[in-house]
Amino acid sequence: MSSMVFRLRSISSLFCLGLLLLPSLGVAQGMPGWSQGLHSRVRLVSGDRTGTQWLAGIDMALDPGFKTYWRNPGESGLPPRFDWAGSENVASVDVKWPAPSRSEDGAGVSYVYHDNVLLPLVVQAVDVAKPVKLVLSIEYGICKDICIPANATLALTLGAGPSQQAEIAAALHDKVPRVQAIGAPGPVSILSLGPNTDGKPGFSATLKSPPGEAPNLFVEAPEGWYFSTAKPDDHNRVSVSLDEKPKDAAGPVTVTLTLVAGQNAVESEVKLDATGKPR
Repeated sequence: MSSMVFRLRSISSLFCLGLLLLPSLGVAQGMPGWSQGLHSRVRLVSGDRTGTQWLAGIDMALDPGFKTYWRNPGESGLPPRFDWAGSENVASVDVKWPAPSRSEDGAGVSYVYHDNVLLPLVVQAVDVAKPVKLVLSIEYGICKDICIPANATLALTLGAGPSQQAEIAAALHDKVPRVQAIGAPGPVSILSLGPNTDGKPGFSATLKSPPGEAPNLFVEAPEGWYFSTAKPDDHNRVSVSLDEKPKDAAGPVTVTLTLVAGQNAVESEVKLDATGKPR
């Protein structure tokens, strides 16, 4: 079964199960600001304004043993979806993504968050002299042994209540991967890229991580391109296989590589040819 078919079937199963459970999802349970869902709760939080921009965040809390998904869910899962259509005096909302964890189970390899995650938001106001109100309709997956889709509708006027500037700024600085070129020095780095040693489509990456911290590499590609990533070998080399690509794709294609090791994370872009090899 191809990875694309597996992905589609997995997401279809999520939605079918979710239809049975919708009455129990996204129901407020009397906690101010929080929307309570099955094994999870979510809220909007406000930071401070600098010029025409506000810092804000989507705060998600999960029950022990449960997980939700990164912007790229991996081989199966449901990434969060955001609809800001009801917001007022908002020109744009830029969601910043903390580094994920790698999870393996019977459904395959997925990229997830556990326990609690704060997604920082950079909000651009239309008119700095007027209040900025965020209205968010969010869909996200919750998984343990089985996965279900959850949803909530949230609203918050920025600056109207207590500020969580320190928490949001810390997540933005410490959790969101910093942009870094291939081969750049640092405690965590994608040192070099090359062809796979077995000759299969894709590429290999040599990684640098702090002693005792096992690195994880996450690969994001445009729609229709699917890559799978092996675990690092004893020399911190990772094999990345090109599993599928659009028919007659000629390249080049730009992919985003996110390297995570302990509390450190970096993000790099690279161009690949039609066989998945670095250009």
